Amino acid sequence: MKTILKNRIFLRLTFFFPILICFLSCKNSQNLGLKNGDLLFVTAKETGLSGAINNVTQKQKNASFDHIGILQKDKSGVFVLHAAPKGGSQKQNFNEFLKDQANDGQKVVVYRLKPQFQKNIPGAIEKANSMLGKPYNFNYILDENSYYCSDYIERAFRKDKIFTLEPMTFIDPKTGKINVFWEEFYAKKNLKVPEGELGCNPNGLAASEKIERIKEL
Repeated sequence: MKTILKNRIFLRLTFFFPILICFLSCKNSQNLGLKNGDLLFVTAKETGLSGAINNVTQKQKNASFDHIGILQKDKSGVFVLHAAPKGGSQKQNFNEFLKDQANDGQKVVVYRLKPQFQKNIPGAIEKANSMLGKPYNFNYILDENSYYCSDYIERAFRKDKIFTLEPMTFIDPKTGKINVFWEEFYAKKNLKVPEGELGCNPNGLAASEKIERIKEL
């Protein structure tokens, strides 16, 4: 009898646990005032790859980012669609995404498409979902088989031209020369530093006139 009762309790927990997680996730995003299609920018670190990216791409004094994802809210929960070194292009639970950034000592800043561009969100999310499963592009040189974070988002909105590709630069503004980190980074890969080739980065996307900063989470 006790075994049957335990099995019934287990089955009920198994059934209701995913629903509870969805409820808590949705409630959390609602309390934070987030909307479907919001862009989640992650603040940059001062050192390592994050610092190197920011060193050559920062455009605004109050904006310093090294990662970006797009929020998807649907009946099954709240998720972040993004391309990350660990896991490639993925659909991650919103709360787990926030926890990962907090564990790395980084903050999340919410940007939102301006009202006249909101109509483009459903198509962008559909496109982003179609790119899930692709590996991460560790070379940061555009190709069709792998994506890096800002590349993934730019592609999602490309049809509606929300963001634009620009010539990449790896020059340290303090020295006027190629940043030492990037020289060594590409040398290890036996690749030429792709100075001037088309690409994008989180700071460049954050500077778009078609989006606006909403809040820091």
